[in-house]
Amino acid sequence: MVQQTIPTWPVLTQYEQDQLTCVALPLGGIGTGSVALGGRGNLCQWEVMNRPSHHFIPLNTFFALYTRTASGKSCTKVLEGRLQPPYGGPHGTPTPNAGLPRFRFCQFEAAYPFGQVLLSDPHMPVNVRLQAFNPFIPTDAEKSGLPVAMLRFVLTNASDEVVTSAICGNMQNFVGWDGVAGAPQQNRNDYRRGKSIQGIYFFSRGVHPLAEQFGSLALTTTASEGVSYRTAWAKLGWNDTLLDFWDDFSTDGQLDEREPSGVEDPQGSLAIRLDIPPHEERAITFLLTWHFPNRQTWTPHIPAENDKESRNANHIGNYYTTLSQDAWDVAVRTAEQLPVLEAKTVTFVRTFCESSLPTVVKEAALYNLSALRSQTTFRTEDGYLFGWEGCNDTSGSCYGSCTHVWNYEQATAFLFGKLAQGMREVEFLHGTNDAGLMSFRINLPLDHATEHGLAAADGQMGCIMKLYRDWQLSGDHSWLQKLWPKARQALEFCWQPGGWDADQDGVMEGCQHNTMDVEYYGPNPQMGLWYLGALRAAEEMAYSLKELEFARRCHKLYSQGSQWIDTHLYNGEYYEQKVHPPLNEESIAPGLRLGTGAHNLAHPEYQLGAGCLIDQLVGQWMAHICNLGYLVEPSHVRTTLSSIMRYNFQKSLAQHPNHMRTYALNDEAAFLMCSYPHGERPQQPFPYYSEVMTGFEHTVCTHMLYEGFSEEGIRGITAVRARYTGGNRNPFDEAECGSYYARSMASWAAVLALSGFHYSALNGGAVYFGQPQRDATYFWSNGYAWGNCTLHPTEKEVEVVLNVLYGEITFQRLILTDFGEGKGPETGMLKQGESIVLQVARN
Repeated sequence: MVQQTIPTWPVLTQYEQDQLTCVALPLGGIGTGSVALGGRGNLCQWEVMNRPSHHFIPLNTFFALYTRTASGKSCTKVLEGRLQPPYGGPHGTPTPNAGLPRFRFCQFEAAYPFGQVLLSDPHMPVNVRLQAFNPFIPTDAEKSGLPVAMLRFVLTNASDEVVTSAICGNMQNFVGWDGVAGAPQQNRNDYRRGKSIQGIYFFSRGVHPLAEQFGSLALTTTASEGVSYRTAWAKLGWNDTLLDFWDDFSTDGQLDEREPSGVEDPQGSLAIRLDIPPHEERAITFLLTWHFPNRQTWTPHIPAENDKESRNANHIGNYYTTLSQDAWDVAVRTAEQLPVLEAKTVTFVRTFCESSLPTVVKEAALYNLSALRSQTTFRTEDGYLFGWEGCNDTSGSCYGSCTHVWNYEQATAFLFGKLAQGMREVEFLHGTNDAGLMSFRINLPLDHATEHGLAAADGQMGCIMKLYRDWQLSGDHSWLQKLWPKARQALEFCWQPGGWDADQDGVMEGCQHNTMDVEYYGPNPQMGLWYLGALRAAEEMAYSLKELEFARRCHKLYSQGSQWIDTHLYNGEYYEQKVHPPLNEESIAPGLRLGTGAHNLAHPEYQLGAGCLIDQLVGQWMAHICNLGYLVEPSHVRTTLSSIMRYNFQKSLAQHPNHMRTYALNDEAAFLMCSYPHGERPQQPFPYYSEVMTGFEHTVCTHMLYEGFSEEGIRGITAVRARYTGGNRNPFDEAECGSYYARSMASWAAVLALSGFHYSALNGGAVYFGQPQRDATYFWSNGYAWGNCTLHPTEKEVEVVLNVLYGEITFQRLILTDFGEGKGPETGMLKQGESIVLQVARN
């Protein structure tokens, strides 16, 4: 075997042996599902078949290493670290194949999407570094959406003699069974050899071709020599099937074929053997690929037990499966471009990790991108991106690309602009009816999109702000023109009789369903500032579209509302709610009341009242991201953030009573959702007031960064990440109402806040960064291009070097906020691989 150059991957975080229990790094593309790399090197959370299946691990699915030294000493172990306690169970340790020998020492290194497992053992003459990833290239959703897990085993011979080594991958053919439903039927495994790969193709002859679990898998290698395989394991009793495999492989590191056993879910095995000279290293690469085309809607229109032919009404499909024929085709295509995909992913991650941001900020922003690659998100056959709020163990959590949850995440827009534009198209062109009511949960297929028929005040206003943000980032004026009529209707919806702002004074007073899963009655800062932000965004868009009268109307309402909120809701420390019960149920406009809130409208329960809410300034946070300026008095904003830090941040939760879900506990530090520092807590406040949820924490912390409260913001983000250290919780899964929760991607805003990055593609284009106090290097991305920017300040000017590492960016001005600006390139554009050096003088 020819020795290959093994890429060195960036490392942001190291997890030691006692921190590995909860580590699970998803390996999969955007919208494809994934399998996770566990902290010990084990593969877990097999969620490749259109649904979460958090605890599913196929039978006898693991990798093993065989070694034999020149002196004849042999050893075989599972390529995993040792199991950690607890070990108990009614039939012994429940972990699959727990009794097989494993490596004594294990460490996990990560810089998402890269995960590396370091294994060593005094009985093994070689050390192992398992490198696992799936391509992640910002702006390129196609190459970041491949259904593949690459597993490269780098073997280092630590001895003074030649070591014969072999690695074997084993996998059950579980096509037809997703860990929850279905069953394998007449499954078969074929050995295949292609131009650049060889391996086992897993398929079925009996699973119905319309079933959700129908599809294929492949386990392949790029190795060209030393390959042996089994397409079936022996059919023996008392688990001697596993013993037969172990005896065969541990004899010489090669596999002997077995006759098909007739089982419905046969095992397949693929082994590669090679010699490693003393103190040298060699690498063996495997590709695990999948292809499951029959995704079904999250809102079934025909019961699943009906004839499968009729389930076409529920079919929404997967975009990724339209790009390849089956799992073997995926493997062939991926292998051909793997070096380039890996190199571009390394460039992105290394550039990001080398930026001048605190490690906890980089970790929070980077690791929460896992939500895009879990079963939280999927792309239908038309290419649109949809998302649950998160994942339950065996189902999605809260369907519909919920507007009031997805409002918070910033990663999609700034990393994959086209996907974000598609989400806006779904919200406005499909999810908004002719009255301007935007269903805050989208039913599928899209011709059913508005059937949910209920609007969320924060969700609808946030979507208007996101439309403005995505228009700025893309500069696509024709796209805005296409969506604008529905966006205008969505804002005018506020002014209907019985609506959110029926008296049209710029203040939301009506029945306001929101992300707390209740309805607020009366003016409050959380909904009020979302509304002010939507008015400002609509004003700017209307001016651009020459709808001057509407723009002036939006500005008037914004001005009135801003002044009223500062005058009537600000209590000197923070903003609070004034509860205004409705006259009666008939006075509430249709589509505003879900019914999860107050039962007694005369004295509504589940209100905020005089509470200090973590999320009260969320609209202002979003306005900063959109570069829309202040929505209310700036000094009030800063005082409010100080109050949230004083009243909501807890150094320890040991004395805090929480009657709801527990995402933080004991001596962990966190921001409470709401505090009542001066008493006056409603007897039944909104249900989540005593909880801790990371998406809201990232929002308030990044807002603090925008306002210059760097120490407080970093302290809060540090507290969040201290709760996700591998031994206590999964570092790649900040859960809320489900795993891999979409709101956690609010953490990307910290990258924007600390760098001061803004971008507008309008009027020739403008790039913004904050004024640096010292030398700094920032990663930047506008959703269509990305790179880095180095800033070297002197007494009178700042030298700026802007590099484009992927895509191209149009701009005529580079602006350092509150400092000065420099002229962009003469061509008005920088393409991939180009850079510009500017001297920006103080104004």
